[in-house]
Amino acid sequence: MNKQIMVVDDEVNILLLLDITLKRRGFTVLKANDSYSALMMLNSSTPDLFILDVMMPGMDGLELCRQIRARAETAHTPIIMLSARYDERSVERALAAGANAYLSKMSLHSELVLQVRSLLSAEHRLPSS
Repeated sequence: MNKQIMVVDDEVNILLLLDITLKRRGFTVLKANDSYSALMMLNSSTPDLFILDVMMPGMDGLELCRQIRARAETAHTPIIMLSARYDERSVERALAAGANAYLSKMSLHSELVLQVRSLLSAEHRLPSS
């Protein structure tokens, strides 16, 4: 069964890059260009993993992460935060919001697929409540 990944980023080029990269590895990709669209999509779909941009207009990725964690059906779904910033404070804020991993957009090619596969493996799943 194909694993479904929701990618949320306001940058069209990043969405396209992630879509191509993940589809080539056999994943099904849901794309949203803002947090509000992503939340609407969750009414009809429950992805196996989320990749969220941190800095987006309106509701940022940190708040979206919190809202994903607040839903029973996605409370334990792996979340990767993606940002142009990569400093200790930014990483701490993302992890405090509920993210499982934090990647710099500069490391997309080298680390993204490794993180996706790692977080979707059974040993990294949190037990359901």
